[in-house]
Amino acid sequence: MIKVGVVGATGYAGAELVRLLSRHPQVKLTMLTSQTYAGKQMWEVFPHLYGIVDNILEDLNISELVSRCDVIFTALPHGHAMPLALEAIAKGKKFIDLGADFRIKEVEVYQSWYKTEHTAQQLLTSAVYGLPELYRNQIRESSIIGNPGCYPTSIILGLAPLLTNKLIDTETVIIDAKSGVSGAGRGLSLKTHYSETTNNFQAYGVATHRHTPEIEQELSQLAGNHVTVSFTPHLTPMIRGILSTIYAKLTKHITTEELTEVYSQFYRGERFVRVLPVGMYPATKSVAGTNHCDISVTVDPRTKRVIVLSAIDNLIKGAAGQAVQNLNVMYNLPEETALDFAGMYP
Repeated sequence: MIKVGVVGATGYAGAELVRLLSRHPQVKLTMLTSQTYAGKQMWEVFPHLYGIVDNILEDLNISELVSRCDVIFTALPHGHAMPLALEAIAKGKKFIDLGADFRIKEVEVYQSWYKTEHTAQQLLTSAVYGLPELYRNQIRESSIIGNPGCYPTSIILGLAPLLTNKLIDTETVIIDAKSGVSGAGRGLSLKTHYSETTNNFQAYGVATHRHTPEIEQELSQLAGNHVTVSFTPHLTPMIRGILSTIYAKLTKHITTEELTEVYSQFYRGERFVRVLPVGMYPATKSVAGTNHCDISVTVDPRTKRVIVLSAIDNLIKGAAGQAVQNLNVMYNLPEETALDFAGMYP
């Protein structure tokens, strides 16, 4: 059995991670930490786990955490995973961070966007960006994973076939993305207050969202040249889900049918990416509660643009499910282990 610790187990992503790991046949939930709820049963905080998860939440003790666990997941705000990663890697343990601390390769870029000093810079060269569909082999050999952000997951998977096949002008990429309120986390905030979000739809982080450098880093890697994007996220009055609508100028004449085949070939054999047939479009409800990313592609011959639609559940493929998928890759387990289920409908 793989002994697992989850730091930050009572945030939305952390709790979803605990739920998924509780059904993993090769995992033993060994230590769950919470700054706010230490001493309580996990199910006292999240009653849906009653009779499923019987762990008592603990205060974080880094040395004890590392000694008791084979793999440590951190679901913490940026800047807090670094000391844990240093200790875990020094002791030969595996480390998967659901936050931003090990996603961005350039220290200066991270510090500029997150306004936080990076105190584990020596680990960045060995950290792997945890998007299995693109970096499976590197993940398998690594001990430290920077789990991708939710918006970047939907966007990078949506654009990867276009960039690797040189089918778009990389100076024309525009991303219009919408997320449910759970993406803001469980902490109390006026912007996610019921009265503020219900019957409301609003942009935020316009031209300043912290996922921008992560998106540009990975798109540039795929394209082989620097890619700058216009990225505007929106908050929608729903709990789960991300829908990204992506526009770019095509570099050659190609039909919707031909481009859909390009996508189907690129993602052939990928368990969690579903390329939809022509005329069928992704919807957040179709992926809710799953580790799927649904993608459709449409060519607009009038404007010579391609329109990519990409949908994920922000807490699963955008966070906890992808982290479990990375665990499975690291241990050479079937990637669908603990993730092989359809979503909820309606």
